Amino acid sequence: MNTSANKHHLDSQEQKLVILFVFEKMAVPLSEATVLDICTSDNNWLDYMDCKQFLAELIDTNLLYHVPKANTLNITQDGIGCLSMFYARIPSSIREQIQAYINKNRMRYRKKQAYFCDYMKNPDGTYTVIMRIDNDTSTLVEIKMIVSNRQHAMYIYKNWIDKAAGVYTLLHEQLIE
Repeated sequence: MNTSANKHHLDSQEQKLVILFVFEKMAVPLSEATVLDICTSDNNWLDYMDCKQFLAELIDTNLLYHVPKANTLNITQDGIGCLSMFYARIPSSIREQIQAYINKNRMRYRKKQAYFCDYMKNPDGTYTVIMRIDNDTSTLVEIKMIVSNRQHAMYIYKNWIDKAAGVYTLLHEQLIE
């Protein structure tokens, strides 16, 4: 984990470049919450409020954009161009930390972005579990399942991220092939 000293030595432009660098290295759209987790609580590269402000500024200046029909952001071509021009302004130690962190956590974040699961209690005491697999711009599959109790709902919720790809493959094979 990074020390808090690093974030205070970066000026606002360098901090914005850190955000763009994270998007470029992740190579997938990310929710604002995910970016905040990566840059603030997980690594302490930026302060939370600064990161929120810089995300808004990067959107306003067309360096990031909202992905249509998804609650995610992605880097624009202008953002990629800006990053390539000013890449060297990000200290090499921070670039290395970002690269190492993303190499280690990329699949976990991709799954977290693509596989959604939640559950809610129904008036009759049963639970509805909603499971979804999204791609960059749309929902590939959504399953709503009613289970008899909270324990079953929680079990499905906890297992969805690890099982979603297999469920999708099984549905595809059974229904299409």
